[in-house]
Amino acid sequence: MDWTRKGERRIDPDRPRPLADAVLRLIWEEKQISRAEIARLAGLSPSTVSEIISEILPLGLVAEVGSGQSRGGRRPILLDFQDQSCVIIGVEMGASHICVALTDLRGNILFWNCCNHPVREDPEGTRARIMSLCKECMAPSVVGGRPLVGIGVGVPCPVDPADPKQLSKVVLPAWDGSLDLQELSDYFGVPIMVDNDANLGALAERWWGAGRDVDDFAYIKVATGIGCGHVIGGEIYRGATGVAGEIGHMSLDPYGKLCVCGLRGCLATFIGGSALVDRTAELLPMHTSSALMGCDLTIENIEKAALAGDSLAIRVVRDAANHLGVAVAGLLNIMNPSLVVIGGDLATLGDLLIFPLRKMVQQRTLVSSMAAAEIIASQVGHQSVALGASTLVLKSALSDSRYFPAVSQGPKKRMEGTS
Repeated sequence: MDWTRKGERRIDPDRPRPLADAVLRLIWEEKQISRAEIARLAGLSPSTVSEIISEILPLGLVAEVGSGQSRGGRRPILLDFQDQSCVIIGVEMGASHICVALTDLRGNILFWNCCNHPVREDPEGTRARIMSLCKECMAPSVVGGRPLVGIGVGVPCPVDPADPKQLSKVVLPAWDGSLDLQELSDYFGVPIMVDNDANLGALAERWWGAGRDVDDFAYIKVATGIGCGHVIGGEIYRGATGVAGEIGHMSLDPYGKLCVCGLRGCLATFIGGSALVDRTAELLPMHTSSALMGCDLTIENIEKAALAGDSLAIRVVRDAANHLGVAVAGLLNIMNPSLVVIGGDLATLGDLLIFPLRKMVQQRTLVSSMAAAEIIASQVGHQSVALGASTLVLKSALSDSRYFPAVSQGPKKRMEGTS
């Protein structure tokens, strides 16, 4: 979801180029391909393909790189998509951290930085920290003169497709309903594209991870909050107002603890980050030999203890898996995805989480829905949301090549001086 102002360098509504965009996307998908093969796959005449390629080549996104195999005539010249020609920034805004990734046009991460920050409570500080981290990404020693296509941002709340720069006042009350990253867009001269963090985790899995060949799956992010990104028919499903996938606010106990959303007994109150810390503290007096005794109770320390075999930490993880299993079972019975990918903080636990989760799901689902579904930990890992944010920009640019800068022009002068 792009909130670039019309009239900026990327968007020219008077220059539609759907055929050129389709050919450019085909070259990206094939990585190397000849003009004749493009004509065959796209159902275009050789002369039309030659005309389109002559339009694409000056952008610097595609280069001629030698000859392919002959089929009886002259050896064809191969066209190669230049993955390193541009860069993209992906930003993850967590409830209590900010992560930034710089990628090329093939999803390879060239630069990564992550820091703790009270995002939920500190809007101005968060905006300043995002700006600082993006400047680090665009340091000349990192980008090497390559232009920036855009900046994708993942936020820890629902995003309305009709107004993506507005944030939920319920989930992020301190932000007063406004993301307000226009200064970031103006500074780098590129569009800002925004989506919910779980949707972007799902997008990263769809393009680069476990969901590459799966048209219908769910990605569940388990962190401070709990979110779910649905992929249906190969595309992210957001719902009418962008709140599809808010599995963290599924009520498991209508008389349970009060959630930040104002409801009681939500899934997030059982397995969200603070809930797991509270549960560990509650059980700690009964596990005086635990490695967690006397140390800071954080999700990271609970995970480390569980992986080391600590009985208290393992109990907390199994309780979390059981609660998550109830929600996943409902998801399978309603949506019937063929794959469920678990991402976020708890995904690093691997089989310690996945095995008891699968067991609980088996007990609570229709046989047919469970038989069709595989439940696994994320293949992309802790970088999934930031990578998904970058992928959101890449996906948009491959659908509309007007987002791409002319590589031969290089980055804007303003960018050259960033550090």
